[in-house]
Amino acid sequence: MKKKQKKKNHLSFRLNILFFMVFLLFSGLILRLGFVQIVQGQEFINQLENTVFSTSRVEAHRGIMYDRYGNVVVDNQVELSVYYTNPAQSTRPETMLEIARELETMLDMEEAIPRITPRDRRDYILINMTQDERFDLVTKEERRGLDSVSDEYRLEIERITDEQIEALSNKDLQILAIYREMARGYANSPQRIKQRITDEEAHVISENLDRLPGVDFLRDSSRSYAYGDSFRSLFGSTSAIPSERIDYYLSRGYDRSDIVGTSFLELQYENVLRGQKAVVESTMTRQGSQTVDRSVNEKLGQRGNDLVLSLDMELQQRLEEIIDEEMRAAGKHSFILDRTAYGVLMDPRTGDILAMAGFWDPANQERDSYADHIGNVNKAFEMGSSVKAASVLTGFHTGVAAPGTRFNDRPLYLPGTPPKRSWNTSGFGWIDDRRALEQSSNVYMFEIGMRMANCTYTAPNTRCGWTTDSIGNAYNEVRNSFQQFGLGSETGIDLPAYSSGLTGGATTGGNLLDLMIGQYDTYTTLQLAQYIATIANDGYRMEPRLVREIREPAINQGEQGAVIQKFEPTILNRIDMSDSHIRRVQEGLRGVMTRGTAQSRFAGASYQPAGKTGTAQVKVAVGQGDNRRIVDGNTQTLVGYAPYNNPEIAFAVVVPNVKLERNGGAQGIAQKISKKALDSYFEMKEGRKGPTKVEQPLLDDING
Repeated sequence: MKKKQKKKNHLSFRLNILFFMVFLLFSGLILRLGFVQIVQGQEFINQLENTVFSTSRVEAHRGIMYDRYGNVVVDNQVELSVYYTNPAQSTRPETMLEIARELETMLDMEEAIPRITPRDRRDYILINMTQDERFDLVTKEERRGLDSVSDEYRLEIERITDEQIEALSNKDLQILAIYREMARGYANSPQRIKQRITDEEAHVISENLDRLPGVDFLRDSSRSYAYGDSFRSLFGSTSAIPSERIDYYLSRGYDRSDIVGTSFLELQYENVLRGQKAVVESTMTRQGSQTVDRSVNEKLGQRGNDLVLSLDMELQQRLEEIIDEEMRAAGKHSFILDRTAYGVLMDPRTGDILAMAGFWDPANQERDSYADHIGNVNKAFEMGSSVKAASVLTGFHTGVAAPGTRFNDRPLYLPGTPPKRSWNTSGFGWIDDRRALEQSSNVYMFEIGMRMANCTYTAPNTRCGWTTDSIGNAYNEVRNSFQQFGLGSETGIDLPAYSSGLTGGATTGGNLLDLMIGQYDTYTTLQLAQYIATIANDGYRMEPRLVREIREPAINQGEQGAVIQKFEPTILNRIDMSDSHIRRVQEGLRGVMTRGTAQSRFAGASYQPAGKTGTAQVKVAVGQGDNRRIVDGNTQTLVGYAPYNNPEIAFAVVVPNVKLERNGGAQGIAQKISKKALDSYFEMKEGRKGPTKVEQPLLDDING
């Protein structure tokens, strides 16, 4: 019993010692906190106020683009830029304006003047006014009626006259262009004033940096194109963030001065191509106006990821050369207005775009011609008879025709529409589906359309039995069928914007017949290529693609980095037609090249092509005022693929608004371009020379 009492006393004693020690520790902590807060508090506040923390991010290079054979088609060129870092958000506009005046004598800002807005000019005039001059802009009575300083400022801006704006000199505008860029930046964050400065500009500024507070140089880069204009427009452009998108990019961690992709592949793959910026964190301690201590911590950045394209740059250059040669050979006299031509080469099995070229020679302009590659995806035309394979398959699927069905090709005289006939005005007589494709019979396609609308043609000038409802239903069936091939539907190509064509207006019986021969709805050249590729690929419509892989930045020059993502071929749909029907139409397309409308140019080709010619009649308005008139012409097209038994390339060529032959228009332009393009493709299979670089790489337009 005594032992237990003794043990209990020892435990109480130890707990008391522990509680006392805890009391002493807390007392010491409270005393220390009180000393720091009361005695040293002001000292720490002063130290914090004299310490400046800043974080700046240095631009990282964008990812590189390669063609399918590893040729660098879009690169970066390193260059110097002038930046201004605002040391404090409270820096007075007048102070920045003084720096801008100094810089104006050292920088040429002529190219930036067009980007200056009327509001920028008014702000500049207001900043340069004295207090008395500004006070005179708004009366005392008006000021008393205003609710805030911002309302007063708005009224002052409105009082700046057009005469004052027009009186600004070129020197004023260059100063304003510099000031405008300086004012856009955040505190302690570098803001680009001018990119790609000259050696002379860099030399002069470097000699005067001591009187240009906040001004410095940083390395930037511009996009560089070793093959000049080849495929240039579809690579896309980069520039400063567009004003209407600034909030979108800022919310995603961008800075106002960042360069971003603004069109096509650069925009579509912005998240991939964008580099990871280097982050520079600096801490400065000051005493008065002097910096007594500075530490810098830099986190290295990384170039953006690379894209491997489906593009064959050597084939692309050859296609551009062929189109250019044939369009110049045809001459300006062959065209009603502008000379234009478009061509797409793609792999029907994968959807890979191998080459895509466009030519545009605008009438009545001094410049000779432009590369218009984007016209393949954003310009739509009536494609004529080249769509007839879809018409025949539509007839098979709906049951109004079958393989071997014969229709009498003769002129049709339907009420409410002009006479309808084939290009052979007297007609081909009784023909089946294969011969209809080979000879490009219009009437065969008309018969399919009429039967879909419950119209059976028996005699001239008699009603054939169709109604408004039956015609409308036929339109829907035809268009739904055509869309399975890609005609009139989204192609799915990996670009941020493209056209899906346009549908015609009035759904009359006569227009239905025009729809069946490709002379009512409009389609793009890419849609035409996807349509014929679908037939070549046994009815499987592949998603066209320009990017095959995303890769990490390469460590060693001349090599490619590891694959991050590989894009597999994507099947969009399988057309709702039987294998036997597709094979039957494929036979007809082969016959076009051996016995039909393209035999003179393709019959002897060793690569065994199949295809379909097209000539859409067009009416183009030319002239002005009393000289305004309508000129008849045609749009020449050719689609196809090769080899017939195992297709590996599909193509579409479109040459719009050619004069009629009787008026001096050249004929067979689309066929000539197609033949040379296919010849080049199969020649390259035997041996490649590689694409040809330009002497001086083309640089991106940094001014957008």
